[in-house]
Amino acid sequence: MADPERARKMADRIKVIIAKRLERGLRDPRLGFVTITDVKVTGDLQHASVFYTVYGSIEERTDSAAALKAATGLMRSEVGKNITARLTPSIEFIADGIPENAALIDDLLREAHDRDSATEDSKGTATYAGDADPYKKPREYDLDDDSDDDESDAASSAKH
Repeated sequence: MADPERARKMADRIKVIIAKRLERGLRDPRLGFVTITDVKVTGDLQHASVFYTVYGSIEERTDSAAALKAATGLMRSEVGKNITARLTPSIEFIADGIPENAALIDDLLREAHDRDSATEDSKGTATYAGDADPYKKPREYDLDDDSDDDESDAASSAKH
């Protein structure tokens, strides 16, 4: 197994080589505006996964994926010419989900913001579901009222 640092350096070098080759262009008209986002090389330096994004519609993405798949051999030979390794790694192009994930996160943040705004708006008209003060409190006796009741009870019993 190779040194992880060497694998990282090879991945960076492969990323640059493929990006430059795409910049010069391929003869495939299906290829759209492709950006190489990342390259991962296995520990034994035998396989490279190239992650890319395509700017455009879904149709342009599928066309670009087919063009990159068709150009895999050309890209591998280009990498083989420009790296100093005994064996040239096999190359696999994988569509990166960064734009879709970013759009999903934006939608979730927008939804959370809308819910927060709705909660803030309803706060002013909100009322309690039960009593305004749901906690039990000890009874408060009015001592003056109790003494009046006792005197009236004594007076009424004296009359009888």
